[in-house]
Amino acid sequence: MDIFHGRALSPAGPATDIMPVTPNDAADLAITASALFIEIGGIIEIVTVRGETRSVTVGDMMLLPVGVRRVLATGTTAQGIHALVVA
Repeated sequence: MDIFHGRALSPAGPATDIMPVTPNDAADLAITASALFIEIGGIIEIVTVRGETRSVTVGDMMLLPVGVRRVLATGTTAQGIHALVVA
């Protein structure tokens, strides 16, 4: 049984997929993330859906509930980054 069948999608979730992220200074994510999940903490440099560049220190196994269009390679030390997407 598919509990998502016929359900309207919402940026507030739940996510419909989770995709691994390779930080990149020049390219946006294929699908804008509604949140990020980080396996190994550190610093994460992001560009938000509003176009603002932010630097955030995150812990291990952390959910960062902010809309993200790009994860920058420069300055990002966190690892195992995944984009939660609604599409």
